[in-house]
Amino acid sequence: QVQLLESGGGLVQAGGSLRLSCAASGRIFSINDMGWYRQAPGKQRELVASISSGERTNYADSVKGRFTISRDNAKNMVYLQMNSLKPEDTAVYYCNADVRLYRYTTSKNYWGQGTQVTVSS
Repeated sequence: QVQLLESGGGLVQAGGSLRLSCAASGRIFSINDMGWYRQAPGKQRELVASISSGERTNYADSVKGRFTISRDNAKNMVYLQMNSLKPEDTAVYYCNADVRLYRYTTSKNYWGQGTQVTVSS
């Protein structure tokens, strides 16, 4: 079993910054893609940013130039640095990872519990 534990969410003023962290735990053999998703009330969950095992990154158009995703493979962690935050960024943010466990032949997708990010105007 894999658990994704998130931290760093909270309340911030527009124009401010926030850094989200997500740690994966378990008998992990390897982690492939990792990413951050968000879901605002009444809207579909959307991909914010993703990063591959080779550290190739992908961003939603709405956050390009403002957010940066990174990972620490030794710690099995992924981060999301959010700068120049806007009220439109307010949402529940979810950590996601494709993880292969020891003794397993394939990877499986896992989700974190979600953390609230609120940007006030």
